[in-house]
Amino acid sequence: MKLHDLIPNPGSKKNRKRVGRGISAGQGKTAGRGTKGEGSRSGQGGHLYRQGGNLPFYRRLPFMRGEGFTPPNTVEYNEINLDQLSEAFKANEEVSPEALDAARLLRDARNPVVILGRGEVTVPLKVRVHRVSAGAKSKIEAAGGSVEFIA
Repeated sequence: MKLHDLIPNPGSKKNRKRVGRGISAGQGKTAGRGTKGEGSRSGQGGHLYRQGGNLPFYRRLPFMRGEGFTPPNTVEYNEINLDQLSEAFKANEEVSPEALDAARLLRDARNPVVILGRGEVTVPLKVRVHRVSAGAKSKIEAAGGSVEFIA
């Protein structure tokens, strides 16, 4: 078999219907669009906000609009899990925002750091970060490490 022998399966390819090509073609003149009216024109039905007197689509949906706001002073944390710490740090190393940045674990070094409890930590670590979840703190201390908060 060669490239020129390849053909699609019979019936899988169908020619498109060429409408508006004369009366003998079967779909000539109005081409199945009827006469007059919005549906017979080209470019019809393109705007969601123009529905000829109906309540527009975007006003029919039950979403709240103009309600509430995003508080401007929310704190976005760099989230680090214990399994990431155990891969990146050896025993008795200090885990600080600077050390985490050097290990390329921070998304944005300007944001504070929170340690979360996914995974296990097997070596004692000295953790100095902005926040630690209760589960992560208990796992770090159970492994012989210490947790210190920085402001």
